[in-house]
Amino acid sequence: MSTEPETTESAEPGKPEDAVRSGTPTDRPDADGPGADEPDADGPDADEPDADEPDAGEPGAGEPGAEDAPGTEESPDPADTTEPADTTDSTDTTQPADTTEPAAAEGSPQLSEAEAELLAQKLERERIEQRKAEKKGPIASGTKLSGPAADLLAAVRAVESGEKPVAAVFDEPRPAPRRPAPEPVRRPQPMPAAPAAPDTPAPQTVDGVRRVLTAGSAPEALAPQVAAALGEGAEELLREDPWQLLRVTGVRPEQADGFARALLGAECRPDDERRTRAVTVWLLEQAALAGHTALELSALATALARQGVPDADAAVQSTLAEGEALVFQDALDEPGARPGPAPSAPAASSAPPAAAGDDADDAKGEQEEAEEERPVRVLVGLERYALAEESLADGLARIVNSLSKEPSPEWEAAAAAASGSTAELIRAAAGHGLVLHTGGEASRAEPAALLTVARGLGLRAVAACHTPDGRRRFAALLGAEDPVVTVPGLLAGTEGPGRDAEGALDLDVLVVLDAPQLDVEGAAMIVESLPDGARLVLSGDPAVLWSAGPGRVFADLLAARTCPQVASRTPDPGPLGELVSGVGIGELNQVDAPGKEVVIVPVRDAGEAVHRTVQLVADSVPRALGVPPEDTVVITPGHGGAAGTRVLNAALKERLNPGPGRFGGFDPGDRVAYSPAPGRTVPGQVVGADAEGLHLSSADGAVVVPKERVEQAVRHGWALTAHQAVGSRWPAAVVVLPGDAAQALSRPWVYTAFGRGERHLSVVHGVEQALPRAVAEVTAKPRTTRLPVLLRSQVPAAQ
Repeated sequence: MSTEPETTESAEPGKPEDAVRSGTPTDRPDADGPGADEPDADGPDADEPDADEPDAGEPGAGEPGAEDAPGTEESPDPADTTEPADTTDSTDTTQPADTTEPAAAEGSPQLSEAEAELLAQKLERERIEQRKAEKKGPIASGTKLSGPAADLLAAVRAVESGEKPVAAVFDEPRPAPRRPAPEPVRRPQPMPAAPAAPDTPAPQTVDGVRRVLTAGSAPEALAPQVAAALGEGAEELLREDPWQLLRVTGVRPEQADGFARALLGAECRPDDERRTRAVTVWLLEQAALAGHTALELSALATALARQGVPDADAAVQSTLAEGEALVFQDALDEPGARPGPAPSAPAASSAPPAAAGDDADDAKGEQEEAEEERPVRVLVGLERYALAEESLADGLARIVNSLSKEPSPEWEAAAAAASGSTAELIRAAAGHGLVLHTGGEASRAEPAALLTVARGLGLRAVAACHTPDGRRRFAALLGAEDPVVTVPGLLAGTEGPGRDAEGALDLDVLVVLDAPQLDVEGAAMIVESLPDGARLVLSGDPAVLWSAGPGRVFADLLAARTCPQVASRTPDPGPLGELVSGVGIGELNQVDAPGKEVVIVPVRDAGEAVHRTVQLVADSVPRALGVPPEDTVVITPGHGGAAGTRVLNAALKERLNPGPGRFGGFDPGDRVAYSPAPGRTVPGQVVGADAEGLHLSSADGAVVVPKERVEQAVRHGWALTAHQAVGSRWPAAVVVLPGDAAQALSRPWVYTAFGRGERHLSVVHGVEQALPRAVAEVTAKPRTTRLPVLLRSQVPAAQ
């Protein structure tokens, strides 16, 4: 690269005055006067055609019009330094006084104008030759370079001259070993198994909130929840902004509006910024409960209009300005196009110098127009889920890229000893950091075999399941409980190998079972916790219900195709396996069940459905199959309704464990469903109660639920929803389908509910043709997520 601060040829060659003004020689072939035919008269760099163009690695290279803009100066290269001596030489050639100084110094007669011109040209040629010689010769280290550049040059010269061997120069000192990929910034503490109980608000805070609620005709019973949600100063905040009541779970906009009207009177308006912001955030929270990590702007605007917000755009802008939500623009691929980056503007064509700037502007305009024409979707989401999704994508990219792809003879030998999809899974895990494995209950033997192989090779391998029951069943396949944990226990540090000094999980291979139950926050925490070089295998049945929390991580990864996918060819056995497999592909088949593995019980209405359910659990199934009531689960579409979990649990308690419900509606011996965190259900049994709270026994051990949390976290557990039951199995399952549940049915729901029984399934059937219609036609509700777009920009699609 040329280091002289020169410009290129002028627009009008042949004018010496232009050369003086610009500091560069004229274009001699077109100039008049002596020396026009001299080959070196073009200037210092006439023989170096690349001097006026940036190199490929220099600033300006590759930009539209960069090569066709001779009227622009060369962009400075940060690696080069301008030589002061050359700058002085170049400047001297442009001073008229320099041409006469040599003659005057010798005392010779006054030179004519022609002789002076010839002498000036001779001196200029000598300087040109001198600079060319300097450029062709070696640069003495330390004279024009400094710091690391000078040290590197000296090392190169030492090797070239033979003074030192290559190893002595470049291998000394040996750098510390580096990991293949940079470690992301980790959170200092692991995620707890359950969110920490909020600090109990001060009594005076609760009393103040109670006064405000009373003034606004709202239930005083909400005071502790409001005080906990709004924190210190809740009374003043609620008076200033009554719509903050929407932060309390279960409060709806119409209820908050009534509260605000009672407090504000005539000042309460539908377009109040406080209201529009609160309603916007509430809608995004409701979307998260439905599984979305963000909402399209158009969908959010429609929902705001339904809530009586007159200007949806202004509401969204106000919410964004206050930092209560984030906005994203995700580029969409054209229909039928391969996933890839946005198209770039074409390279600028050659053009005359005067039009170079116009070409650059045109190219920039074409690029902007192409970007504008490419379809994008505008999404709005809450910060916590947006950051979790981005963190998950970054972590997955790190896992995919950090593992060495070198083949291992030990892994290959282990794969050769296996067969079928088990061998495929072992080979995929051997050479890839991330592997997806799909299949039903019987396919869990394949990740169990992988875990055994990994541990046999001396690797620290751990399996994590969604529920304690899943942990029990997977440990039975391994014949040991040591390497099997639950996901919440692993992240909380109460189960598993613990963490290293950097905060990463101390393991080499992690197999996550029930992967469809991972939401974005849980998945992000797992990926962030893995060390570089670890292998992550996500295994699960893609036909079951998705996670209770926002996102659809497993489905998004399957669709993105960024890593190997191994589909199990191990079918679930027996009549139950045949029935459930058919539901998974949209077919509700009749199956032969000689051992009463599947029984259909038709009912006319919800009342009869409740009666027959109790009869099945308490009498028929124990008598015919020997399965006691405590080993039978009842599954119904929802908590409410004439045959929801509330009604069914009340009827089952009355029959199986009657009592007055002395402890908040519970008695010792009651089966319960304990929810330590949203979306997580742990079956248990009531042991007793005291001043500390409700005492439970569960697969997680003894649990004490504080009195103030019993109503929110504990339900009777004879009857569950399918979402509560996913990840666990029981010897017998009774699925209740009352007539009013037809609209709630879908193929994933039926697949999940029917698959909870290991030995027996009874279907209390009251929906008639709605059941086969749901299996054939009603697939999973779509969820709006950003993970596929984020992955596409970081991880190439697997071949």
